[in-house]
Amino acid sequence: MKIGIIGGGSIGLLFSYYLSLHNEVSIYTRTQQQADLINEHGLHLVKGGKEQAPLKVAAAPIQKWRGNEDLTVVAVKQYQLSGLISDLKDKAKGSILFLQNGYGHVKMLSELAANDVFVGSVEHGAVRMNGYTVQHNGVGVTRTAVFRGDSGVLGELSTITSFPFILERDYKEMLIKKLVVNAVINPLTAILKVKNGKLIQNPFYFEIFKQLFDECAYVLELPKREQYFSNLMAVCEKTANNHSSMYKDIENGRQTENDAILGYLLELARSKNKKAPLIHNYYHCIKGKEHEREGA
Repeated sequence: MKIGIIGGGSIGLLFSYYLSLHNEVSIYTRTQQQADLINEHGLHLVKGGKEQAPLKVAAAPIQKWRGNEDLTVVAVKQYQLSGLISDLKDKAKGSILFLQNGYGHVKMLSELAANDVFVGSVEHGAVRMNGYTVQHNGVGVTRTAVFRGDSGVLGELSTITSFPFILERDYKEMLIKKLVVNAVINPLTAILKVKNGKLIQNPFYFEIFKQLFDECAYVLELPKREQYFSNLMAVCEKTANNHSSMYKDIENGRQTENDAILGYLLELARSKNKKAPLIHNYYHCIKGKEHEREGA
């Protein structure tokens, strides 16, 4: 299968490496410089402290993507998606899979002409070490679901046993589960400057953890709240030694996905005339951290 991957961050590099083991992969990066590095050095993966054999993958800047692949995987941050959506709308001919956090991007997907549109939730931990090297430091799965069309292409992906894909029946439930995880773990770890596991190991942090979950559940009007909380706890335990993506973004002076996660929940709370003081406060704490970066 021919696969195009848009985005040269940690997830884009991770997916490019594993999917190229069984498919013809092209990666499309934000800059020509990164594309040149990948073409020169190949893709490198570090797992368990050991560097795996490098793989040759064709790389080009995003402007050269034509949408001719059987599947395009969009692995950019949600705040970068709005700038890409017109190209995606006009050029995508095959199937397309979106791997963004949050839920706000879903309203953009109905604009696409592609017959088969999928969404995904990534449970791997990955860190980009340089323009062509990614560290796979948390092995998980990729959950996928059909937004529109046929799931046939997703079935082909599920044959890659070293990098499992799981097909879920309900894309809304899948994305909301991930949204709850991101809305609780990301801002708390970023502000408290701790690894994920500390949120449930420290009894004082755990009190805030539970209250923030309760507020998210209230705004989202979650059915079967205990299932969502169990999932949140399981993710926190499984990634106990990891730093969240928001923690790493702030540490490295990058823009966070705060608007896609807490910003979405704040908008939803306003539309329902619900008060969400914790979400409001943590949203503005993260905004404050970003403001400090901009003023530096």
